[in-house]
Amino acid sequence: MSTALPPVLDAWRAVSAGARYEGSLPLERLPRLRTSLADAEGQVDYVVQFGRDALDQAYVELAVKGLLPLQCQRSLERFLQPVELVQRLGLITRESQEAALPEGTEPLLLEAGAELHPAELIEDELILALPVVPIDPEGGELSAEWRAAADTEEKPNPFAALAALKDRNK
Repeated sequence: MSTALPPVLDAWRAVSAGARYEGSLPLERLPRLRTSLADAEGQVDYVVQFGRDALDQAYVELAVKGLLPLQCQRSLERFLQPVELVQRLGLITRESQEAALPEGTEPLLLEAGAELHPAELIEDELILALPVVPIDPEGGELSAEWRAAADTEEKPNPFAALAALKDRNK
C-alpha cells in the first residue's frame, strides 16, 4: 500500500503494517537543506518503506532521487546536481543493539515514543549526499591570464631612504 508521507508517524506501527510511502517532496519544505542550495526550486521523489528483514530486524528504507540546485564554487553559476540514493536504517531502541545490525544498515535510534518524522529522515540523507565543494562537472575549465609586464617593472626600494641616511652618518 502506498500513501502520502505523513509529517509524524509511529515507527513500530509502520513496521508492523509494512507501510510504504511514495511521492514528491518540494525542496522549500526542507529548511536545513535549503541553506546549502542555490535556491529552493524543485523537488525530490521518494519511496519510504518499512518492514522486517530475514533476521527480524525492523528497518526503514529510503530511496530518494532528484536534482539539487547548487552553486558551482569554480564558476559561481547555478547547476543541478543529480542525487540518487538508497539507504536502509535499522530501527533500534538502545545503542547496544547497533552491533547486531546487518552490514550496510545504518542505525536509527528511536526514543521511547517511537515517533518518526520521515521528511526529516529524507532531509538528513540529502544533506549527507551533498558534495563538500560543489563543482559543476559540465562547467568549462577556467583559465587565468597573468600580466607578464608586472614582473619586469623596476620597483623602487622602500628602504632606499634608510640606506641614504646610513651612508650619510658614516
